[in-house]
Amino acid sequence: MHPDAHFFTSPRAVVVALLLAVGAAAAPAIAQETGRPGKPRSPGVEVKVTAEMSGAGIVSSGVVLPPIPPVTGSRKNPVPSWGKPLPYPIVIADRRNNRLIEIAPDKSIVWEFVSPSLKVYRGNEDVNFSPDGKQLAVSEEDNFDVHIVDYEKKAITWTYGTPDVRGKAPGLLNYPDDAHLLADGKFVTADIRNCRVLIIDPKDNSIATQWGTPGKCRHNPPHELGHPNGATPLENGDILVTEISDSWISRITREGKVLWSVKAPNIRYPSDAFLTVDGKQVIVADFWKPGRIVIFDPVTRKISWEYFVKDGEKMLDHSSIARELPDTGDIFVVDDLRDRVMVIDRQTKEIIWQYGVTDTKGHKPGYLFYPDGFDIDVFRDWKAALSKR
Repeated sequence: MHPDAHFFTSPRAVVVALLLAVGAAAAPAIAQETGRPGKPRSPGVEVKVTAEMSGAGIVSSGVVLPPIPPVTGSRKNPVPSWGKPLPYPIVIADRRNNRLIEIAPDKSIVWEFVSPSLKVYRGNEDVNFSPDGKQLAVSEEDNFDVHIVDYEKKAITWTYGTPDVRGKAPGLLNYPDDAHLLADGKFVTADIRNCRVLIIDPKDNSIATQWGTPGKCRHNPPHELGHPNGATPLENGDILVTEISDSWISRITREGKVLWSVKAPNIRYPSDAFLTVDGKQVIVADFWKPGRIVIFDPVTRKISWEYFVKDGEKMLDHSSIARELPDTGDIFVVDDLRDRVMVIDRQTKEIIWQYGVTDTKGHKPGYLFYPDGFDIDVFRDWKAALSKR
């Protein structure tokens, strides 16, 4: 979702540096490289942690959470819809609050995962359910790692990458963006500054597939990629890859065959492209100010729907993800730098639902702090569960 080094630099002074090791749930220890005798050298580079990167620290909404209902739905057969304005609860990666939080359509908080330790979990920026709805794939760009979180246990069960250490050697990442668990259990992420997309097997942390080559940051998929920030799995197993450089979006099979590759129209900085619910068009957010949402046909590049407001309450400021909602067809948007998520009516282009107070950071009920990613909980019938309270 975010850029290579020359696009994104923290404006605040460095206040603390952390030298971190990965715990038992994390990737295995990385072999040391040796320069001079007796002077071991890590293949990675330690990253200093700024106040901005730490955000609000470890925080919670403080809400007493309801019991978690069982999984009874799937993406193909979702639980009953709440209808407009928001058909299903939303799990949000609340980045600078260092937490995941699930908000129901009635704006009640139904689930929350608070960072167990800022040393290993900080700055979660993308979150997506596993195909069975029981796990969450999480990426942390400026913590340089990715995780699997068990939804019911609220526990980190797997980590790849070394927190606050960047690199390209095995076990290291450099600004990983996007995180998805595939149907076969493998984990896919876009490793932006290494200009590659990785498919990792959590069973042994081996890299099953790599598209792109570190140091060769240009559009020539699958061999080279220009700062990819999205790797979205599609229903048939293909991967939709978004490249920041020149706004390229490509559909690639698991075997590495490029089915099509197009530049997103009217987009300066594409962020995490998805397909529309019918699978025929691409929807992508422009991570810019003012931001923009575009839905277009990848064959003709013809725009079928667009949202763009230059100023005022409806303006987007670095919106990182836009997705078409099942059931209603309206558009859900994460508006990162305005500290809100919202639903835009497909027909009127009015904001019909919002969580977070515009331009106001916080972690208490009703507030967010740099929300950066989300997924739709079609797996649990929270509507029925809450009606019994």
